[in-house]
Amino acid sequence: QVQLVQTGGGLVPAGGSLRLSCTASERIGESYNMGWFRDVPGKQREFVASFRWSDGRTDYRESVKGRFTLSRDHSKNTMYLQMNSLKPEDTAVYYCGAALSLADPYSYWGQGTQVTVSS
Repeated sequence: QVQLVQTGGGLVPAGGSLRLSCTASERIGESYNMGWFRDVPGKQREFVASFRWSDGRTDYRESVKGRFTLSRDHSKNTMYLQMNSLKPEDTAVYYCGAALSLADPYSYWGQGTQVTVSS
């Protein structure tokens, strides 16, 4: 069973930057789809970005395009989410997730990390 451990997050002023990391307890398979989601009070969990591990294809939520960037380190089984030009509406608890393939749902989750952007 894959375990995901997140680091990063915190409190930053609007316009600031943060980097989140998500490290898997085992090698991330080529078929995996890795993603970031966020929970905002009063809303359903929303998709932020995804990383198709086989070819590095990325997708982003429209509102974060141009500000957030995914990257990875194969040797560390780690995915990163660099968040720049943060806005107060980015405030949320962020979760990384893993799906065993593109056809599978995200079934493994990190512990979540709070990101707070002050105005």
